[in-house]
Amino acid sequence: MGPRREWPEPAALAAGIGRRDRSSVAAALNLLDDRRPEARRRASELCSLLVHGDITAHHMVGLTGPPGSGKSSLSAALLRTWRVSGRTVGVLAVDPSSHRTGGALLGDRIRMLQASHDDGVFIRSLASRGELGGLSAEVWPMSIVMLAAFDVVLVETVGIGQSEIDVSQLADSTCYVVQPASGDTIQFLKSGIMEVPHVFAVNKADLGAVAERTTRELKSAIPRMPDGDWALPVVLVSAATGRGIQELAAHFDAHHAFLSAQGTLAAQRRVHQAMWIMKRLAEEFGSFGIERLGGTRSLTEQLTRTGASPFALHEELRQLLISAYSKPV
Repeated sequence: MGPRREWPEPAALAAGIGRRDRSSVAAALNLLDDRRPEARRRASELCSLLVHGDITAHHMVGLTGPPGSGKSSLSAALLRTWRVSGRTVGVLAVDPSSHRTGGALLGDRIRMLQASHDDGVFIRSLASRGELGGLSAEVWPMSIVMLAAFDVVLVETVGIGQSEIDVSQLADSTCYVVQPASGDTIQFLKSGIMEVPHVFAVNKADLGAVAERTTRELKSAIPRMPDGDWALPVVLVSAATGRGIQELAAHFDAHHAFLSAQGTLAAQRRVHQAMWIMKRLAEEFGSFGIERLGGTRSLTEQLTRTGASPFALHEELRQLLISAYSKPV
């Protein structure tokens, strides 16, 4: 019996992902979640192969909002709508972490909403692992894999409230889900959360007058945008009845078309990758480390000029800082 082959080959994985092979997608996500040095090396090579493909026709949608707003039910409703239109969908569902195991606590919540197995849908649950922004560190590189394989990628965050802004630095289009009569409308104005989403969804339209009132309040709170800018829509929806779901999906499509027409989609994704790299560096080396590399603005400009693997870029900068700190003063 020959030796057990433990590590998947990045080139074979990339080819399988391009064919939308589910087993290749699953193996790639497992590789990205593995923190052993050899896995990191192969993950970097895989991302290098994937980032050079043209996936601007594919769309990544982020869904965020406070606990209890119905994000999971809304995710399932959107998923059904996209599948009816013939699009394949990948879902990255970020759940609270178990303090005991470190794994996701609610990993099967969308699976339970799926009536039957569908080869056009791929769902991966991730633990937030204590990230205050609502996303775990693995989400950005995993999103590269998912975007290469599926027409739409939906990222649903853990739902920790108004500090949950990381999704806006990940997704092409971000939707903030509002729960009627929760007091969130006033808090939006106080916290600056209005700057995060591209679409607002007021869920639970079946509550009637209170949902209608929340929708009106939000619409009146949104400032008028200059001509040529994206105007923030507010959609009243019900995941339970299906009301407004197609309209919400249409707004996502319109925002993707807007980014494409402006020619900013690819550039926006490079900025998001730069933000991911800088956050990882700041976690290890602090703000002083970012300043040592030239500061946030300069480093962002440097990182957005390249289409290299996020792992490769991160490790290159990390080694620069390690070398700088190890030199005698």
